[in-house]
Amino acid sequence: MNSDKFFWQRLWHHPWVVAASNFALIMAIFSFSRLFFYWVNKDLYPGVSTSHLIEMMAGGVRFDLTALLYLNSVYLALTLLPFRFRQNSVYQQVTRWLYLIPNTLAIIVNCIDMVYIRFTDRRTTFAFFTEFENDGNIAQIVGTGMVQYWYVTLFGIAMIALLFWLHRRQVSTDDTRRAIVYYPTETVILCVTVYFVVIGIRGGFGAFTRPITLSNALQYTNRPGETAIVLNTPFAIMRSSESKTFPSYEYFAQDELPEIMSPWHEPKQGALMNKKNVVVLILESFSKEYFGYFNSGLDGGTYKGYTPFLDSLAAQSATYTLSLASGRKSIDAMPSVLSSLPMIISPYILTPYSTDEVMSIASCLKKKGYQTGFFHGAPNGSMGFLAYSRACGFEAYYGKTEYNNDKDYDGYWAIWDEEFLQYYAREMSQMQEPFMTALFTATSHHPFQVPKRYEGVFPEGTHPLHHCIGYSDHALQQFFAYAKTQPWYNNTLFVLTADHTNYLQHPEYTNDKGLYEVPIIFFDPQMADSIRENTTAHPVSQTDIMPSVLAYLNYDEPYFAFGQDALTQDKEVPYAINYNNPVYQVFSDSLLVQFDGKEITAVYNFAQDPLVKQNKKEALEQSEEVTTMLRYLKAYLQQYTNRLKTNRLTCP
Repeated sequence: MNSDKFFWQRLWHHPWVVAASNFALIMAIFSFSRLFFYWVNKDLYPGVSTSHLIEMMAGGVRFDLTALLYLNSVYLALTLLPFRFRQNSVYQQVTRWLYLIPNTLAIIVNCIDMVYIRFTDRRTTFAFFTEFENDGNIAQIVGTGMVQYWYVTLFGIAMIALLFWLHRRQVSTDDTRRAIVYYPTETVILCVTVYFVVIGIRGGFGAFTRPITLSNALQYTNRPGETAIVLNTPFAIMRSSESKTFPSYEYFAQDELPEIMSPWHEPKQGALMNKKNVVVLILESFSKEYFGYFNSGLDGGTYKGYTPFLDSLAAQSATYTLSLASGRKSIDAMPSVLSSLPMIISPYILTPYSTDEVMSIASCLKKKGYQTGFFHGAPNGSMGFLAYSRACGFEAYYGKTEYNNDKDYDGYWAIWDEEFLQYYAREMSQMQEPFMTALFTATSHHPFQVPKRYEGVFPEGTHPLHHCIGYSDHALQQFFAYAKTQPWYNNTLFVLTADHTNYLQHPEYTNDKGLYEVPIIFFDPQMADSIRENTTAHPVSQTDIMPSVLAYLNYDEPYFAFGQDALTQDKEVPYAINYNNPVYQVFSDSLLVQFDGKEITAVYNFAQDPLVKQNKKEALEQSEEVTTMLRYLKAYLQQYTNRLKTNRLTCP
């Protein structure tokens, strides 16, 4: 009896059993974290049934297994080395910390995404570290977030405490087995474990799952946004750090490709260039949902929105029933808005090809004698905007350094919008006409603060961001009030859009179409009626802004852009394209087609199904309209990815 007890006791303390127990513990913590992630953000995922949640939870185990095997591979290898020195207490203490430290960090980054998901609608990828490498205030922002989202902080602390409390320490006992038994047995255990660890890291035995990638999460979801539930953040970071970021698409022969989609734009024949000033305003987080002007039917017709000034401006401008952002982050927007470059897979600024030569509104107009400048009230270098503004042809950059007055700094991100917009207007009044400028606002951002003098002034809405939107709308009203007094105002084309959407509330917007709906507004004080009447009824994208501006000015040279002129009733191709990780989306007036690079994954008729819930792939996949849309999308992807890799993003 004692021998049986000794056998089971020795087995219980065997390094393999200890390591397996500890690995099972961190797997359980990650599964529980996934459930908490969904609970905290369930408003982002309407209509998820219990059975579908279970399906996603079960699918998520595959991705947890891959990430945690990778993170714990050193711990597992050292614990299972077939040598007796692993019984040494110091050695075991080292392996213990090789287990605790990586898994603690994994829990922390997983918890951070429980909050950050609301800004990006996707798990954090490796691009994050490049995106914020020049922002020295990240620690302060994270600290504020830990207090504001205290329940996530407490959950993270509880999970780390659970890890430390429940993990098993290997007992340093002598293994009395003879060498002829000990070494072969432990070597076999190590080899078998290594084999299954490698298989687990790669994602399985079959060719389909080797190696498992972000897009594999789609098989457990009903829409791409739900992949954030299935995935975990360490996995997303690991997989996105791999060098092969962009595929090479070869859907069509090179001589056939330009006939389907070409980024070359020829000037209007015989038209004289109209050298109006151009002012582009990129508004942080100004989702289309926040406008009363675009949403008269929401809430039974009672919805007012949070942008009374912009609503009045939109009524005098060219606007669109369906206008779309290229991506879901600020860094996605600048190349799309100013250079007509889409966000495909990764923001252009963060790709290995970001040193390619590109064109922009600024570079084109600078050749025609325009003075150019880019304005962003954050610390210089933030978000990579300074680097890109120079790369795409802006002569000057105006940031927090040039503003040179920290009393107007919000303490987190940038100069308050009202003060910086007034500074912007004054600087333009010092420029020689014609000029082309762009500004990126900042206040309508986490941690959702406004200057103390405005606390409680604007409608609170249903989310803290709404109060900031009201403040920034007021700041824009003050900007236009000042601009109207300046001699350059009436000779200026104003373009307003948002970088991306954020914190959406209504089911009309919490779907794969609404997640990308931002305003695109063209306002010309002298030509309000004509610009409004001569607007396309087709969907438009941020990439359409550059060709629209240049066509409006009768720009008289060829240029390179992936968008089209949206200030005409006859848009050449009536589609808009964006990237909804991990699928591509192409929109027509009524259809949304999702494509993963190999096949169509979904087709929605949003004209009949405004909440974008009913996948009509089987009924519509073979239709002529969907076939034409897919053909154009494939040519678009081939043109972009191949030209990006070969530095051919400009006119020769």
